[in-house]
Amino acid sequence: MKVNYKIRPADFSAKLKRFWELSGEKLRLIEKEFDDAKGSPVFTAKGKYTLRRWTEWTQGFQYGSALLQFDATSEVEFLEIGRAKTVQRMAPHVSHFGVHDHGFNNVSTYGNLRRLALEGRFEASRWEREFYDLALKVSGAVQARRWTEIPGGGFIYSFNGPHSLFVDTIRSLRSLAIGHHLDYALLEDEDRKISLLDRLESHAAATAKYSVYYGKARDVYDVRGRVAQESIFNTKDGAYRCPNSQQGYSPFTTWTRGLAWAMCGFAEQLEFLTFASRKKPLPRLLEAAKATCDYYIDGSTAADGIPYWDTGAPQLRRLGDWQSKPADPFNDFEPVDSSAATIATQGLLRLGHYLGASGKRYWQAGLTVLDAILSEPYLSTGAKHQGLILHSAYHRPNGWDYIPPKSKIPRGESSMWGDYHAREAALYVQRVAVNEPYLMFWGK
Repeated sequence: MKVNYKIRPADFSAKLKRFWELSGEKLRLIEKEFDDAKGSPVFTAKGKYTLRRWTEWTQGFQYGSALLQFDATSEVEFLEIGRAKTVQRMAPHVSHFGVHDHGFNNVSTYGNLRRLALEGRFEASRWEREFYDLALKVSGAVQARRWTEIPGGGFIYSFNGPHSLFVDTIRSLRSLAIGHHLDYALLEDEDRKISLLDRLESHAAATAKYSVYYGKARDVYDVRGRVAQESIFNTKDGAYRCPNSQQGYSPFTTWTRGLAWAMCGFAEQLEFLTFASRKKPLPRLLEAAKATCDYYIDGSTAADGIPYWDTGAPQLRRLGDWQSKPADPFNDFEPVDSSAATIATQGLLRLGHYLGASGKRYWQAGLTVLDAILSEPYLSTGAKHQGLILHSAYHRPNGWDYIPPKSKIPRGESSMWGDYHAREAALYVQRVAVNEPYLMFWGK
């Protein structure tokens, strides 16, 4: 990508104003037209949010988006939507033992409410704050119990089973982080206390070791910063077996949303671990954060910082020198994935902030990607389209993405995670631009 070294957070004022106006319109449209009783909205088809029964991992993004809208604009109607719907709908997610998605669902709702209350953005009674705290404590412990032991540590296993480490889960470590921050622990048989921080650090270390390639030692044949979505282990002895991919093209190419989850998750946990332990966190986490962010900048996106859905997608060659020009969501060969860009933006920005003066390249790259996301053709301006960020991709191998008439590839649709993370990235930069408190998921 071509990094813009001149752009500054203050330059986003007009774009952010328009973005939040459109965001509010989309949220009102979803409230009016989508039936929550049927399940969680996942992905749009013909501009309308639809269900996709796999796991219920997007409902927190729906109500969390309303809370981010309130945070950015102080429009109380969105606080009340997020506040009420969290109580009405989110309880099953707190005790859901079957998924690795607690950070997505519960930190986006209970976590944002707790953070906003601590910041004094709305009046919450003592019992309301205790309610949010209890939900987050339980969520962290439930997530931490989904555990596979491997030599030297362990990991939170995916919904595929105890053999499966997903790179996505690095962002779900938010739930363990807040649980630890609230001085909570997982209790096993005979009251054996399990530290949520220990499991957070162990999972992060396993992800850094097995999910990310470094171009040396074990990975001497490969490219530094590339990511495998899934790592497979022998559950008998914990031995690592091989990479795999669920939503990417192959185990030996990089699904760009998986890369983005790694970038965002590693950078965010570097910030939290430095705060929580008052010391520099595991060196391997910083190495993984730099490697993945470098690969995003240098090897996985088009010139504007928007990636296609997989770096090894078989028809990319038909696009010629695709990395030297802006991404083209209207091509006939391979879809872009704007949702990967919305997630990666925050990873770049947070790593740049964490590194200070030496992180300028990452910081400016994050602003460059955000500038593209907040512009057409990615910003959704149609009054009837429920999505906020267009040209997201969900599951290309399974054929779950809507392909419009006369098109050969998916395009023009939005995802709940893409919209949420665009809002979160926009809020992050807005706070920096106007010198408001730095956005931290664990609160003050």
